[in-house]
Amino acid sequence: MPILEREPAKGRRESYDLPKVPVPPLKQTLDMYLTSIKHLVKEEQYRKTKSIVEKFGEPGGTGELLQKKLLEKRDNTHNWVYGYWLDDMYLNQRLALPVNSNPAMVFPKQDFRDHKDSLRFAAHLITGVLEYKERIDTRELPVDFSRGQLAGTPLCMKQYYRLFNTYRLPGLKRDTLIIHETGSTEQEHIIVACKNQFFVLDLVVKEKKLKEMDILTQLEKIVKMAENSEERQPPFGLLTSDGRTEWAQARDVLIKDSVNRESLAVIQKCLCVVCLDGPSGMEVGDTSRALLMLHGGGHEKMGANRWYDKPMQFVVGEDGVCGTVCEHSPFEGIVLVACTEYLMKFMTGSPSKMGRATSVSELPTPRRLLWKTTPHIQGLLKASAERLQRLVRDLDMDVHKFEVYGKEFIKKQKMSPDAYIQVALQLAFYRCNGRLVSTYESASIRRFHEGRVDNIRSATPEALAFVKAMTDEKTSLSDSEKMKRLWDAINAQTNSTIAAITGMGIDNHLLGLREISQEIHMEVPEIFTDQTYVASNQFILSTSQVPTTVEMFCCYGPVVPNGYGCCYNPQADHLLFSVTSFHGSTETSSAVFIKALDQGLVEMRDLCRKRNKPQSNTAAASKAVEKSQGAGSKPLSTPQKTGK
Repeated sequence: MPILEREPAKGRRESYDLPKVPVPPLKQTLDMYLTSIKHLVKEEQYRKTKSIVEKFGEPGGTGELLQKKLLEKRDNTHNWVYGYWLDDMYLNQRLALPVNSNPAMVFPKQDFRDHKDSLRFAAHLITGVLEYKERIDTRELPVDFSRGQLAGTPLCMKQYYRLFNTYRLPGLKRDTLIIHETGSTEQEHIIVACKNQFFVLDLVVKEKKLKEMDILTQLEKIVKMAENSEERQPPFGLLTSDGRTEWAQARDVLIKDSVNRESLAVIQKCLCVVCLDGPSGMEVGDTSRALLMLHGGGHEKMGANRWYDKPMQFVVGEDGVCGTVCEHSPFEGIVLVACTEYLMKFMTGSPSKMGRATSVSELPTPRRLLWKTTPHIQGLLKASAERLQRLVRDLDMDVHKFEVYGKEFIKKQKMSPDAYIQVALQLAFYRCNGRLVSTYESASIRRFHEGRVDNIRSATPEALAFVKAMTDEKTSLSDSEKMKRLWDAINAQTNSTIAAITGMGIDNHLLGLREISQEIHMEVPEIFTDQTYVASNQFILSTSQVPTTVEMFCCYGPVVPNGYGCCYNPQADHLLFSVTSFHGSTETSSAVFIKALDQGLVEMRDLCRKRNKPQSNTAAASKAVEKSQGAGSKPLSTPQKTGK
């Protein structure tokens, strides 16, 4: 379904004014690829890969043919990589959305005095959402500009326009991202989840928009309706927590009945979902709040009080656990941050306006969504609940606040905080495992039309040299040599970042070459079936910087069974890390990784204090790298996956 955009406000620079994503030179990408993997694989394997890559890049060979086709695609489309990337990163993925794909933003813990307080908060939050949506629809949001070394470049705004008007529809082999027309009258309602029931809250009644008191009144009605056990419906939200193929199969069964078909259509067109949660029964700390956002605690707690296909899903818990869990395919974390920071400032800085556009007596009763069930459907719900519970039990999360120092100390060393933290993550992984692995760090390419992200491969040869110097007790390198290696690692990370954000990264380019070979019905080139390429796209360390200016943090799960998900939020005097792994892997432990990370951060501080003189080649690292690179997009590599 195409999106119909309004004309931009006068004087505003929209995404179609931005340049197209470039196609990097073939030789440059192939050389960078070999450099990125040489130190991560065995020598014999590298020699084989090098031969395959050189053959692919021969003059007049397969690589040049595919490069020519890719250049033609660039000339004939607005963004040559967007469709490939969206399918590969999200829509083709078959894993369940909770933990594996959907990130969460955890709001500050709220101190609600009673149940009515939480509903007031929810009503005020919905009011803020409607105000922000109005700013999006009327194009009143200020255009974002890049920061850091390449500051001042306008960034594509299209992701903002897809915060509330999109829906991820499950498919048997590939999902579909449905995009409703901006400002559509079909989207004049939200879905409220309460006690695993779903209700329609119309935002416009008799052509009048509801004010905050009206919204609160409707929420109170919904809570009372949800308590009516005689009308209680089965917990159909559980189906959205399942694998995408399983959910698509279940949906095909559901839509055979017109009642179910209508309920699904109403949810699909909603503005957002608001989940009114009861008390979790858990000790409320950073880690437990993050878990409740990511998966709701499973079907025994709030896991069924969700609809995971909807990109914007706000959670308001009676015990003050609040946040948002997002279907990630329409937008990146930095756009989510901008939206949620606006809402947090609205919540704290704007007094609650309890006026009303209509009298309470004129407000219709919210509609409960109804479902027709059968023994077969009951079996599907039970199976979904069991699979969600296994995922809940398997997730190993540790939200950790490193308080020894923050980004201000790093800046005083004339280093990029992001590059510094990435090197620290490599040091922590090496200390735990004695090796480095393919690492993903999201890099925004929003300086281009419809730009999403590319990958910064942070496990550089220079990072390996540094972590070896810090951990090898057999070699006694001087502090001066260690400091030189730290600067080399930071320079390499900075250069990789600049390449990625300017469209010169290797992952999108290789993905495009692979996909264009399929479009022209070519046998998959050996470079993409090679063991090295497959392994290099299993991102055991998946990382993203998601900085905030208000008190909240982002989290997400690992992208491979034996991997870590690490989202970090650098603040002036502390660094906040959300680290995830799976209990089912004998290779990982979030607590052990955090301990190694702490140790490495302290050691790096001590080294900087001893040898605080930057090397002559550090000009590129002397400024902070663009902070919008922490786009919050995570790769969805799986053991069967060969793409980025």
